[in-house]
Amino acid sequence: MAVTAPVAEATGITKRFGSTVALHEAAIRIEAGQTHALVGRNGAGKSTLVSILTGLQAPDEGEVRFGGEPAPRLADRDAWRQRVACVYQKSTIIPELTVAENLFLNRHDHGRGGLISWKTVHGRARELLDTWSVDVDARTPARELDVEQRQFVEIARALSFGARFIILDEPTAQLDGAAISRLFTRITDLQRQGVTFLFISHHLQEVYEICDVVTVFRDARHILTAAVDELPRAELVAAMTGEAAGEARGVRRGPSPDAADVLVADGVSLPGAYEDVSFRVRAGEVVGLAGAASSGRIEIAETVVGLRAAARGSVEIAGSRPRPGSVPAALKAGAGFVPQDRHHQGLVPQMSVADNGTLTIPERLGRNGFIDGRRRDGLAAAMIENLAIKTPGPELPVSGLSGGNQQKVVMARALAGDPELLVLINPTAGVDVRSKEFLLGKVEEIAESGAGVLIASDELDDLRLCDRVLVVFQGRVVAEMPGGWHDHQLVAAMEGVDLDA
Repeated sequence: MAVTAPVAEATGITKRFGSTVALHEAAIRIEAGQTHALVGRNGAGKSTLVSILTGLQAPDEGEVRFGGEPAPRLADRDAWRQRVACVYQKSTIIPELTVAENLFLNRHDHGRGGLISWKTVHGRARELLDTWSVDVDARTPARELDVEQRQFVEIARALSFGARFIILDEPTAQLDGAAISRLFTRITDLQRQGVTFLFISHHLQEVYEICDVVTVFRDARHILTAAVDELPRAELVAAMTGEAAGEARGVRRGPSPDAADVLVADGVSLPGAYEDVSFRVRAGEVVGLAGAASSGRIEIAETVVGLRAAARGSVEIAGSRPRPGSVPAALKAGAGFVPQDRHHQGLVPQMSVADNGTLTIPERLGRNGFIDGRRRDGLAAAMIENLAIKTPGPELPVSGLSGGNQQKVVMARALAGDPELLVLINPTAGVDVRSKEFLLGKVEEIAESGAGVLIASDELDDLRLCDRVLVVFQGRVVAEMPGGWHDHQLVAAMEGVDLDA
């Protein structure tokens, strides 16, 4: 019986960047029809391997093969597109163009006189979307698509080149539970049509839900490859971290009985997002806002810090009422903020770690609007040490950091002004297990020091350290759960399910 060559295989891959070894004799073998997970902490080498598997750079040593044949020359981009495509966590869809234009960018059909035949382009786009069951109008401006729709359009675009091997890089990071379920159904459907997936995720429960095989990288090396149903979760975590899985987080003391309110939201409403929401956060207390992506929890948190202005009601931070819809006013009142999307809201990629970390405290950097570089770098060095940011120095552009370390820079800036209220939206999205534990430990430390914390998230691990969790469903707070809740109780409330019915 003939042995089928793997869809993709990398062997003996070593890649260095100066003195940094990004991959050392790493390997992966992906068989046809699999959904193969690639997991590991930030800095493990996953991103470097993806760049080599997609032909963006060549390994210093080792070989990549597709279907048993050597990979194309790096310059032959069309040949690479016919073999592999990557749907990145950060979308490559161009918002200003339509869906059809994005699908056939630089591949438009030309009619007489060399002019683009838009009728033909739209027809081909509709046919492509229908073939892969993507329910999107080809004429729709891409900026009107939600995250889920953009991902499906990117998958369809990849398949249009002929690739049947798709790399999904953190595809669920910005999706709610229902959208994740639809994505997993689509992956299963595409597998039946001959598509193979490499699934990169920090959410291990997703690996067990959708993947057949998992490969673990740690410290630039291949650690193990195993069938998912034969690998206990504790062993997977141990392979990723190099140590046994940690014990469950202890119960927090919570705020003192006489702790003052550091946040009072009174009857705030924003039509189309949430209605008549009231709650308080005390000094030293950690309060969660739980709910699906469309529940209104994100909009409530963004209103607290001035990214949105409520149509009705009021927000009071540390005894003062900042001007609605003003982030500077909220920060001045005593808030610190970690936004939902570090790529678009949290960082200026080409600015240094030092500049990103001190953006909110210009008054501490010098007099009369001038920045004292030594003072800035001194403050940044303290941030780097406090948040354990892995960087050669404060001058490195923040784009050069791994995802977990970028998120630590965002956290460092949120803490730079010594806030009395810290507001976090999905604070551990897209970071590895160790970075997640570190960031949540830092949040707990901040609360122990006396600051109030508001966490808006649908990640159960983010919410476990909360003293209480407010559940938001369809724009209203429908439940309040004290610490010690069971997963099924919280998830049911988030999904609007009454377990007693």
